[in-house]
Amino acid sequence: MRALLSSFLLLLAAQFAQAQLAPPIAGGVPSGSGAGVHSPQSPFPPLKERADVLPWSLLTQVKTKVEKNRVLPVFPPEILALDNKPQRVQGFMMPLEPGEKQTHFLLSSVPLSCSFCLPGGPESMIEVKSKKPIRYGLEPLVVQGRLAVLPNDPYGLYYRITDAVPVE
Repeated sequence: MRALLSSFLLLLAAQFAQAQLAPPIAGGVPSGSGAGVHSPQSPFPPLKERADVLPWSLLTQVKTKVEKNRVLPVFPPEILALDNKPQRVQGFMMPLEPGEKQTHFLLSSVPLSCSFCLPGGPESMIEVKSKKPIRYGLEPLVVQGRLAVLPNDPYGLYYRITDAVPVE
């Protein structure tokens, strides 16, 4: 099983490496910051708009402030109103551990383009802790759970969904 997973990851890395050969993103946005940019060379299509999910255009409206050598989020009232409420979010799974099924992962607004690079900043990702393992896939995923808005997370995350379940 490990050999199969390793082969799959090597193949995936080769596909992602092709997407990284492009020139820097227009506007000079550095990788791993901001809302994330979907590479036109990505083998995966961008997320389709859905009326039944929380839009990334809202979640990425976070500003930042520096306080005691830390960069902290400053959330607008519309985002603060979502705290501790059930929400649906759509995104691309970024596993945090090896394995076919995941119970703890990141959900990103754009697909990974490199297994060593973050596709955007913390405003473009949500930490997900699911009730039951969810099968890893490259296609977009919709999860529903309780959203936490994180004003001072020790890991630098801005959002977390707990008790998540996948929905169609």
